Amino acid sequence: MIAGSPSTPAGASLLLLLAAYCAAAAAAPVLVRALGRGAFPPLAAVLAAAAGWAVWPWLRGGAPRTESWSWIPGLGLHLYLRSDPLTWMMMVIVGGVGGLIVLYCGRYFTGAEPKLGAFAGELVGFGAAMLGLVLADDLVLLYVFWELTTVLSYLLIGYDAERGIARRAATQAIVITTFGGLAMLVGLLLLGQAAGTDRLSAIVAAPPGGGTAATAVVLILVGALSKSALVPFGLWLPGAMAAPTPVSAFLHAAAMVKAGVYLVARLAPAFAGTAGWRPIVVGCGIATMLLAGWRALREHDLKLLLAYGTVSQLGFMVVLVGAGNRVAALAGFTVLLAHALFKSALFLAVGVVDHSTGTRDLRKLSGLGRETPVLFGAAIAAAASMAGVPATLGFAGKEAAYEAFLGGDTGLLVLLAVGSALTAAYSLRFLWGAFARKEGVAPREVHRPGVLLLAPVVLLAAAGVVVGLLAGQLNAPIEREAAPFPVTRHGGYHLSAWHGFGLPLLLTAVSLAAGVALFGLGRRVARVPQFFEPEQVYLRFMHGLSTFALQLTGTVQRGSLPDYLLIILLAAVGLAGGAVVTGLPWPEPLGDRIWDSPAQALVALLTVIAAAAAIRARDRGQTVVLSGASGFGVATLFVLQGAPDLALTQFLVETASLIVFVLVLRRLPARFSTRSPAQRTVHLLVGALAGLTATAVTLLAARARHAVPVSAAYPGAAREAGGGNIVAVTLVDLRSWDTLGESVVIALAALGVTSMVFARRPLSAPPPPGPGTSVWGVEEITALDEAPPAGWLAAGSTLAAERRSIVFEVVAQAIFHTVLLYSLFLLFTAHSAPGGGFAGGIVAGLALAVRYLAGGPFELWEAAPVPAGALLGTGAIIVSGTALGGLAWGHAVLESASADAHLPLLGHVHLVTSLLFEIGVYLIVIGLVLTVLSVLGAEIDRQTEADRRRGAGRTGEGAG
Repeated sequence: MIAGSPSTPAGASLLLLLAAYCAAAAAAPVLVRALGRGAFPPLAAVLAAAAGWAVWPWLRGGAPRTESWSWIPGLGLHLYLRSDPLTWMMMVIVGGVGGLIVLYCGRYFTGAEPKLGAFAGELVGFGAAMLGLVLADDLVLLYVFWELTTVLSYLLIGYDAERGIARRAATQAIVITTFGGLAMLVGLLLLGQAAGTDRLSAIVAAPPGGGTAATAVVLILVGALSKSALVPFGLWLPGAMAAPTPVSAFLHAAAMVKAGVYLVARLAPAFAGTAGWRPIVVGCGIATMLLAGWRALREHDLKLLLAYGTVSQLGFMVVLVGAGNRVAALAGFTVLLAHALFKSALFLAVGVVDHSTGTRDLRKLSGLGRETPVLFGAAIAAAASMAGVPATLGFAGKEAAYEAFLGGDTGLLVLLAVGSALTAAYSLRFLWGAFARKEGVAPREVHRPGVLLLAPVVLLAAAGVVVGLLAGQLNAPIEREAAPFPVTRHGGYHLSAWHGFGLPLLLTAVSLAAGVALFGLGRRVARVPQFFEPEQVYLRFMHGLSTFALQLTGTVQRGSLPDYLLIILLAAVGLAGGAVVTGLPWPEPLGDRIWDSPAQALVALLTVIAAAAAIRARDRGQTVVLSGASGFGVATLFVLQGAPDLALTQFLVETASLIVFVLVLRRLPARFSTRSPAQRTVHLLVGALAGLTATAVTLLAARARHAVPVSAAYPGAAREAGGGNIVAVTLVDLRSWDTLGESVVIALAALGVTSMVFARRPLSAPPPPGPGTSVWGVEEITALDEAPPAGWLAAGSTLAAERRSIVFEVVAQAIFHTVLLYSLFLLFTAHSAPGGGFAGGIVAGLALAVRYLAGGPFELWEAAPVPAGALLGTGAIIVSGTALGGLAWGHAVLESASADAHLPLLGHVHLVTSLLFEIGVYLIVIGLVLTVLSVLGAEIDRQTEADRRRGAGRTGEGAG
């Protein structure tokens, strides 16, 4: 569905604009490689296109436009994009200011700059994420773009990764903003639940009430304040000045830090009266404005001065847009636009200063104003707008802010005036520090900046003045942005470049005069002790968090797997069992019958006895055998219940598990460490409680069902898919998403285990055996000087003579190919009989395990001379390719297709694409088994042999 109005530009699409940004970001590295710095102008044009598209409806009053796409119709999930007056202004800022900043990059960086292509892609990608954020009308989509800005800002801030300060700044930024983002995620989910919809516009139009909504709003504000660097989350933004200057201008003047202000502005019309809103928004905003403004007067680095000034201005904007009245919102949106213009101009001006003189330290700069008069003039215009000097857009915004609180909260009005005085003071400090002639400071050599480097600075600074003079014409579009806010007694106020003499003008004059006085105090202000050092606060907090985590880990993670399992089971019993007990009395018996046949009771009894005996056993080998027996007992119950697929899988998994346990036990003591009878009793009781709880929960869940189970439709769905095995069809057709995810997880887990075990030594085929080679030899028996005959096995010559078994070798060789054929039978008949890719893969893996147990690692390589990683990767590719192939032969991912054919000798053959899916699973499982045999088998063999040789060497040295 696409809804719009005739006033919206015909043929333009929000999705196309977003797609253009993403395509430009993807193409940026290629363009930079081909064109060098010449790639930035076309990239800037793409960003500016969004501003050009949005400026007309913003100025002329177009109707809101909404576009939606069905994502998961069965769950009612849709993706919504929406543009309205506030969105259009943000698009003008992101696209217009961002485009000029990208253009500026073409002359700021040299052609030999390393990683310039990646930087260009990340910068444009950040613009795409910001564009998606302001267009999103869906809470989930909003969060996705929100976190994309977090990730991309991390990459941009840490652009110069060789510098430790850049790495620390990027880490600090992502830690703080991600914390806020996680809190916001919880808030968004709660808000959507309380409202019954994820549409942001619908929630604002009909806001939910109650404690859930209030809690949600507070959590969302945590995310907004952390993104906009307000107290107490403002620690990250000054450190982010380690990024290149264009990044600072884009992220911290025109885009990222505005995201929090934007979200507060979106929610304020609906939730400004919610409990907790005003203390958080107004309290944190005023504290940020004052503390950061004061700190800016102490800085010597021009970028840090502007950074603290940015934090101060963000606090000012949050107070205005979060106050909840229309005039304050009008002022807030005006300041938002003005700030994007003057602060980006000033950041870019600092880049020019640094580019021309090689320093940003105001103590080392002198007389630059005379050397670069154009830059000086642009900086004066931008700083005047920042300070709120009349005839600038900043003045129009601040005058509206004073008007919004006249006759209301006098204390808040005074604090805003104090903050404005600080703004005027650090504006003067910036101009004096960058351009004034200072006594005792030698002028620096200046490299004249080029026209293309100066042009964005001049355009942005001039826009702040020109738009300020035309503030009256800007009133209509910004009033439309403020329309959702409630009207106060100042409802008739409108923007203007000049309202005449009045109290707002007087407050402006007083704040400017106070700013001049504060600037004049200069060094006296610098000597006033500061309350805190942001960097130190962050470092101390992280150190405390690391210490706490270390202490907690040392307390609960003591390396005992039985203790970990005990805690997990006790927690499960406590939570699930508590829910079962609180449900008493139950409305009806949990079961009508205990068993279907006496055989089930006998097998169940033997299974419980084997499990209890495994707990009481003191020998590790006995425990493995008894636990395997209990698993086989469960599989037998599946057989008796008429579930052959489950039984087959259970038998195979238990068999493979026994082999894995045997491989591991070779490196462990034969007996357990001393366990008291009390410990064994506790383990037995906890195991019994866990089993009883699981049984009760299962029975209660089955009894609590009111709707017809979805499995009732499985037989019909299986017949429709052309399969006779409901279980197999369910796994590869009806629930194929689950199988796809599990297969990928298995592949990744196997690769991860292999990577950790072979981190220091690459996994490769064993070296060719030769004379003296022996596998599984006994220390008292020396290896043969000549290799024995191969015998029945391909690598039989590598085995130590005392460990060879002719019976085992004959059996292994005789059954290997038969078992492999059986695994293929299970694979190809799964759609109509018990089996499948998973079962077939385990059977093939067991065949390989037999070859390994009979002949060792060399025999394993002879049996399967293929790296496990290749099988895992191939299987994952086949599984994923089959899933995506559904789009080619159907209409959705994982959709199956079938065909029937009559082949010679074979007769009628029914082919389904899900067979390809099964083949992928088959390969993944074989790769997993090979990984296990390599890690727990061949690698342990290597370690054992190495230990034996070291022991023999030490014995020889002692004898010598």
